[in-house]
Amino acid sequence: MAGLLSKERIVATQGFNRWWMLPAALLINLSVGQAYAFSVFNLPLSRAIGITESVQGDWKLTTLGWVFTLAYVFLGLSAGFGAAWLERAGPRKSGCVAAICWGSGFLISAIGVWTHQVSLLYIGYGVIGGCGLGIGFTTPIATLIRWFPDRRGMATGMAVMGFGGGAIIAAPLSAVLMDRFASPTSVGVAETFVALGLMYLGMMLTGAFMFRLPPSGWQPTGRTATPNTAQVAAQHHVHIGKATGTKQFRLMWFILLLNVTAGLGVLGQASAMIQEVFGGAISAAAAAAFVGLLSFFNMGGRLFWASLSDVIGRKVTFGLFLGLGPLLYALVPLAGHLGSVAWFVACFAVILTMYGGGFATMPAYVADVFGTQYVGAINGRVLTALSVAGVLGPVLVNYIREYQISIGVPKADAYNVTMFIMAGLLVIGFFVNLAMTPVHESHHMTQADLEAESTA
Repeated sequence: MAGLLSKERIVATQGFNRWWMLPAALLINLSVGQAYAFSVFNLPLSRAIGITESVQGDWKLTTLGWVFTLAYVFLGLSAGFGAAWLERAGPRKSGCVAAICWGSGFLISAIGVWTHQVSLLYIGYGVIGGCGLGIGFTTPIATLIRWFPDRRGMATGMAVMGFGGGAIIAAPLSAVLMDRFASPTSVGVAETFVALGLMYLGMMLTGAFMFRLPPSGWQPTGRTATPNTAQVAAQHHVHIGKATGTKQFRLMWFILLLNVTAGLGVLGQASAMIQEVFGGAISAAAAAAFVGLLSFFNMGGRLFWASLSDVIGRKVTFGLFLGLGPLLYALVPLAGHLGSVAWFVACFAVILTMYGGGFATMPAYVADVFGTQYVGAINGRVLTALSVAGVLGPVLVNYIREYQISIGVPKADAYNVTMFIMAGLLVIGFFVNLAMTPVHESHHMTQADLEAESTA
């Protein structure tokens, strides 16, 4: 089995069609993208004992919010600290590990629901599942960048498009499954976790076994590397040991932190938020459709913005995210006050395109600044920002909401303060992005450095 999963075993033969890597990436990222639909479980889980309404002993939304938060904390940690291992192990082995972690996380969480032990949800979906998230998210990125050196932005957009779009399938599917499994003694969540866990395990293993790596020195048809261009590329690679100590790395980390904190705060409670902001006008099924719609724009934004960044540049692209985002967040409370579901949904739809676009564009930004030699490992370190954002975003939304309600603010207005805070975070991010400059040439690897690395 070790040989079957080894990196050496999956080097492609001459004439291999690189476009087969796209469905492999999508199978994995559509699976882990279910995380964006977790909010559809929050209200049913908050009445797991009472079934029809919350009773004494049922979990609060703030308690359940930590499941989503932990998943993103461990997404960032596993992506950051596992990135170097992923480079050594190769995408087939790392994809299989991601599949096992993600699938088993659902099964452990199901036991937690059946036994009403929230700690098992934290361990299952949050810790183990979160590791599957991080490894599953990063596995396709470096592979596709190597296969598509001529379309770097498009490749990273495609690599993570499925992650943004997973909830398009997961949100309505979860609602249907919970309705199917619901009974007088169950809200149907545990049974749904089992079904999803087994389904995602199969999808991710299939994707993992489809992965191949390009042969050494491979270039796409019509694109050849001359000695001069190869030398120029070599001069612009930065070793991971030096990259993480640069100003550029710190700036990228903060840019991702601020952009993701704002988006995750919404995604973690999207279903409950729209139901509470508009009172009884939005049903649970309609809220699930809202989550799915956000996932559609999240997914589409990843491909659109990442591809556009190939034309206008990564710095300009992030400038648009962090410049337009604050205006949209500031408009959300007005949409709620006017009772306009259409404007509320439209604001978040555009916000989610830029949230997803940030995820998709960052690996290409990393490759532009630090080169492709260690892009997977360096991007993984940048993704540790998700561990902080996974706490900040949901905590800001959940606990500010709870505090607002405790002082008498109606539920429909309980998210307003949070929206203005999110807008402020993005304004800070705009100025952080302005400070980005090229890495000083003293950090660039020489051709001798690269040859030494390849023979080590």
